[in-house]
Amino acid sequence: MPTPAEIWAEAGLPARRLAGLALNPAVPQDVLLRLLAEAPLAVRMVLCRDRELPVAVVDAVIAHPDRRTRGFFAVNPHADPAQRARLVDDPDWIVRCRLTEGPRTPLPHRPRPLPDETIVRMITTYDGEEPLGSIGFWQQTSRELIRSLPTHPVAEVRRWGVGHWASLSAERRAVLLADPDPEVRERAREMRRWEDPAWVEGRLPAYPCHGRTDILLNRALGSAVVDTVLTAPAKEDERATIARNPTLPADAVALLAADPDPEVRERIAGRADLGPAERRALVADPEPAVRRAVARHPRLDPYELRTLATDPDPEVRLAVSVHPGFTEQERARIDYRAPMDRAFRFHPAPGVPRDPADVRRDALSGHPLLRREAAREHTLPADLVARLADDDDLGVRVLLAQNHPDAPPALLLRAFLEYTGPERERLPTLPNFPRTGLASLAGHADPKVRALAARDPDTGPAVAERLTRDPDPEVRAALARHANLPAPRLAELLADPELAHAAAANPALAPETVDRLVQTCGRGPW
Repeated sequence: MPTPAEIWAEAGLPARRLAGLALNPAVPQDVLLRLLAEAPLAVRMVLCRDRELPVAVVDAVIAHPDRRTRGFFAVNPHADPAQRARLVDDPDWIVRCRLTEGPRTPLPHRPRPLPDETIVRMITTYDGEEPLGSIGFWQQTSRELIRSLPTHPVAEVRRWGVGHWASLSAERRAVLLADPDPEVRERAREMRRWEDPAWVEGRLPAYPCHGRTDILLNRALGSAVVDTVLTAPAKEDERATIARNPTLPADAVALLAADPDPEVRERIAGRADLGPAERRALVADPEPAVRRAVARHPRLDPYELRTLATDPDPEVRLAVSVHPGFTEQERARIDYRAPMDRAFRFHPAPGVPRDPADVRRDALSGHPLLRREAAREHTLPADLVARLADDDDLGVRVLLAQNHPDAPPALLLRAFLEYTGPERERLPTLPNFPRTGLASLAGHADPKVRALAARDPDTGPAVAERLTRDPDPEVRAALARHANLPAPRLAELLADPELAHAAAANPALAPETVDRLVQTCGRGPW
């Protein structure tokens, strides 16, 4: 079966014109229905996957005889999840698989969740063919449903809830161990067995593999397994692996704190259960990375804090400078430099909200890294939004723009103009991003900034036409869709193999041109 990229690569110029019509916001519903019924697969792919659809067109998609067409709608990020959920009982398992995978959004972004009843329907009716364990499936599951899985009235759903054993209370675990459903009880017992070091020891593969790594990293470790890793590891890096294991015995923690491998010591330095003696030793470690790791430890005594605050390595001083053990006055005396080469991107809201008092303290701090932490908060109050929107630190401003739903339009535009790192392109997609005044940027040196002129309804015809000849292909494609593009130039672009797709999506396309393209299957004339 060809991939979407292969389908598009094989589409000729007529099909690409029709695909542009499929995206055109001014094209009437009857044209969309005709494209859905008669157009080539590449056109149906774009129509069903890349835009929001009228209800009547959604009805036709759900009933379409071609499973690939229905599959494209199953992963449409623009469609209401309740509309996509109508495919939950599709007769073809490929379509059901597409629905479980959902829209492809890079982590940490999540698509809008499917209705809870749809997820439950999948769990209770899909068999092993469907990828219910995929990342896409869990991304589409609401947090409320995930939290309720262990207590769900349907036994098959509770079985999935057992998988969240590590986050369950002792009381909830006890209930699952006594569940009336035998499969729930057995799964709960299986999870409890992994907490028994002796049982884990019997399941440890003797050879390097994912199963062995999982056990060494996450499962309960007894002295026998630890001794094996220390004396006869299956791989050279296994001491560093067990250094992260939260069940590592205290004597092993102390031993690895003095390990000759600095990577092992660095991982030990970040442990929450690190004792005072180990912390004191690691504060004086010869490796800067180890000292950086221990500098972030939540429990440091005054001696350790003072030692790390004057460390010769600037990264160590930076790490300890945000430690909660310092006052603002003490923090200001540390010689640190806030890094500007970080990615200032979107961060999902935490499952447990931070204390508002802590957020306000960070927002008012003199330390830019603490203000950056505050700027990530989605519920930051209006007075702090106004304050941080004018912060002198680029990271604070961009993080606020990326994360706060009420970030001011002027801040969003300023962030886009000043920040060129990862997820910059997300900023213009936010609802508050300005649309007017962008035509003034048509001569900007940065092509991504010039392309903003396509969003401004007041961009003049001459500017729009000029930018369709821009050296940058993204600028050309963006302006080919501008409603103010002169009609003669729009007609020229319909014959341009590169820009015909974008030109056909232009809402200023004359109705008679739309009709001719549909009647001639995209061949024109126009």
